[in-house]
Amino acid sequence: MTFVLFLLYLAAGAGVGYGIFTFTTVGLPLAIAGGAITSAVLGQIHVLARAGSATKKFDERIERIEKDLTAVGRTVKVIEARTDVVEETLKHEMGEQRENLAKEMKQLQTLIERLTVSFERKLTETSVQQRVTPIEDSVLRDVRAALKDGRVDLHLQPIVSLPHRRVSFYEGLTRLRRADGSLIPPADFLDAGRRANLMGIIDNLTLFRCVQIVRKLAERDRRVGVFCNIAAASLEDPGLFPLFLEFMTENRDLSGSVIFELRADKFENRSPVIRANMEKLAALGFRFSLDHATSLNFDLSRLQAAGVRFIKMNSGQLIDMLRDPQGERPSSNINRRLDGKEVTAVMSRYGITMVAEKIEDEASVIEILEYDIPYGQGHVFGSPRPIKASLMEDTAPPQALIDRLSKFG
Repeated sequence: MTFVLFLLYLAAGAGVGYGIFTFTTVGLPLAIAGGAITSAVLGQIHVLARAGSATKKFDERIERIEKDLTAVGRTVKVIEARTDVVEETLKHEMGEQRENLAKEMKQLQTLIERLTVSFERKLTETSVQQRVTPIEDSVLRDVRAALKDGRVDLHLQPIVSLPHRRVSFYEGLTRLRRADGSLIPPADFLDAGRRANLMGIIDNLTLFRCVQIVRKLAERDRRVGVFCNIAAASLEDPGLFPLFLEFMTENRDLSGSVIFELRADKFENRSPVIRANMEKLAALGFRFSLDHATSLNFDLSRLQAAGVRFIKMNSGQLIDMLRDPQGERPSSNINRRLDGKEVTAVMSRYGITMVAEKIEDEASVIEILEYDIPYGQGHVFGSPRPIKASLMEDTAPPQALIDRLSKFG
């Protein structure tokens, strides 16, 4: 459009120059100059007009931008003010919530401690007060009579070191005799003992014999230890455990030779009372063994902290687990899967020794030796045998102890 207008301005200038040349006496050069001046003036007028219009629009646009910026500035100030208010509010609310949360945590901790104490007290009271009267049968009568008369015998089964088969320990196995001298089958007297809550009495009498046997062996300079079985019920019996602990405190010099043996499943599910009483025995220096283990999936650090120093497992089951590349393995600080032949070495780092039990033939012995298991127990090394008659008399519980224990039966 601008180009067309300039053509018109040139045409107008040419017309003016032509008119001057035609109607006046001015010469051609002046006429051309006049036309050129006319075209220039018209062009200048056009440029000035356009510039004025553009300047006006630019000024209007600048003014609108300034207004928008002013509005944005007001909005930003409003947002900043609101942000400051929100920040102060949040700080205040968070401070209050933190204080309230700390108070609630303290209250909750106090409540948990009270509930724990209350639960353990009620658990202990329940074990004492809610005893079900056992069915009085012939086996239970025989058991009560045997305990009353002190007819609690001790049979010993050797535990040998491998491969030399030197006797290093004995396991003390409780046997009860009837008045006629016949033995009450272990399954029968254990069942009756559990029904009538007599396990604490049985364990205390057995423990007395174990301690006396250890002392007799020490006199002969035979440095062997005795695994003494103890029922979980004995460890949480509020009446009998204090007697148990008192006796062991008096004989704490034998802590290196008397090992308390507890079923592995009872250990895994032990109550707070059992845990606390095990800690009391461990504080005296006594060690623990877990028998009837059915899995290698245990935490070595946890066992070590609990004072467990021996694990017993059926030899056949143990070999199957160690031989299987995908078999169960104990957890330790080694961050890789253990080979079967490494298990006993890793356990020994935590002071825990594996004992393969129920070894019945020489073929099983050979398999055990492949995995460097340090101790074995089973009929192939020796069956449980009663102690000699002379030792039976020397290690018999005194009547005062029998009478004292009988009060709890």
